[in-house]
Amino acid sequence: MRAALLALGLILCLGRIAAGFTVEEEVAFPATGTAARNLAILSTTDTAVMRPLIEAFQARNPDTSILYTVANSQEVFAAVNDEAMAFDLVISSAMDLQMKLANDGFAASYRSGLTAALPGWAHWQDRLFAFAQENVVLIASRRGLDGLQLPQTRRDLIEILRDHPDLFEGRIGTYDPELSGAGYLFATQDARQSDSFWRLAEVMGGLTPRLYTSSNEMITDLKQGRLVIAYNVLGSYAGPRLEGDADATVIELEDHTLTLLRTGLVPSNARNPVLGGAFLDFLLGPEGRTLLRDKAGLPPIDETALAGGPHLRPMRLDPGLLVFLDAIKRRGFLDEWSSALNRD
Repeated sequence: MRAALLALGLILCLGRIAAGFTVEEEVAFPATGTAARNLAILSTTDTAVMRPLIEAFQARNPDTSILYTVANSQEVFAAVNDEAMAFDLVISSAMDLQMKLANDGFAASYRSGLTAALPGWAHWQDRLFAFAQENVVLIASRRGLDGLQLPQTRRDLIEILRDHPDLFEGRIGTYDPELSGAGYLFATQDARQSDSFWRLAEVMGGLTPRLYTSSNEMITDLKQGRLVIAYNVLGSYAGPRLEGDADATVIELEDHTLTLLRTGLVPSNARNPVLGGAFLDFLLGPEGRTLLRDKAGLPPIDETALAGGPHLRPMRLDPGLLVFLDAIKRRGFLDEWSSALNRD
């Protein structure tokens, strides 16, 4: 009863804070001890993915209650940047939006032995820290391709889309960069890597693509036969959900495969910054790394893995991520994207 009341109190207290933006999930993890401390985490990562880490952290810290709030990356950014809502740790897959928060003074300085040990490309000024690296992939249905060879490059993909429009009409999925922060990041970084992004966008635009705000929705629609391919899907979600699926396959395109860094920051207005930092350290420590890999399906930071994949293009944590967040550049990019996809 005491744990239930404490959980209810935590929801009522912190739920009011979250009322100013759109929440996808809000789950209270009550303490098993005296619940003297409350940790509030705002995240783009689904609760089911993070649950093993939250429960393991609580096993080490039984007096800590955790309220885990999930929203899309744009809403996470707005909650901190626009509404100054109080959370102790903010986790997001939208590296550019996280970098903007850190650059604009919304992240507190935090340093520990574990954060100091991160590679230079995986942290920024003791304010923003990567704890997972995730490849951005293509997923495809062998059945839907109807005997066509699986594409290995963007040029291959462009060719099969152009040559077989009847197979792909209305059955291509990708992120909507207008609505998804992660989708906008992937699109802009793709465009920086190669001009083939715009050729691919034009071809997809002629085939009535379906636009999404999450990888999981694309994976579901491919598994259920509504899509033949989905472009720029998070491999950390696709791998576990498609494992053992005889039809669906995950493809890391050989011309380049973006590698996303999932990051965390302790907000400057955190009520319990020490707890926020402690959870971040847990993600970076040995037990957290093992749980990330084996239970959450999120590959921990690993320079060796990147070195072994010459096609991998990790997105560094540096101010270069801010270029396309400029309002004029953003509008120009989205206008060009809309034009390529015939959305004018």
